[in-house]
Amino acid sequence: MSEALDGHRITALPAHLRPHRMRRAARVVVVCEDAVLLLGDTDPGLPGTRWWVTPGGGIDAGESSIQAAARELMEELGLVVAVEDLLGPVAVRDAVHGYSDRVLRQNEEFFALLLQQRFEPTQLRHTADELLRLDGWAWLPLAELDRLADPVWPANLAELVDHVSHPDRWPLQLGEVEESTVPVG
Repeated sequence: MSEALDGHRITALPAHLRPHRMRRAARVVVVCEDAVLLLGDTDPGLPGTRWWVTPGGGIDAGESSIQAAARELMEELGLVVAVEDLLGPVAVRDAVHGYSDRVLRQNEEFFALLLQQRFEPTQLRHTADELLRLDGWAWLPLAELDRLADPVWPANLAELVDHVSHPDRWPLQLGEVEESTVPVG
């Protein structure tokens, strides 16, 4: 299969031939005032690809989703928080991510962290894979997310942030979504 992506010609295996992985994951929406902290992510198999994503990742064996969320903040941002500081889960979804080298299906729980002051993340605890894929971070104004040149995953992030102030409706059911650099279907 050959596809065009942002002017690049790529060759990708059909989804059924790419390795498939399933996992549970915890993600964190980090908010300070009117901005959200996002990581720049890439697909190394597709030069020029980039999107913005909330911090988070897989839940380790024996770990609760909220413990995983706190651990991921420390690993991906260098931010140490107590699980009591995290709100939620505020939303859940089943996400399918098609990349040039694999298909990842994960059941995600989103937590929120509301900060009074912004901080500067560090890469000190990034894994080798994260150092390869992640290419920065930014505090992005919520009102401008729809106008960014690069996609934001989840696409409804501003709605999710608004939902944080309605704990009586947690967790918001976001259903199944696909966020892919190389489509699965």
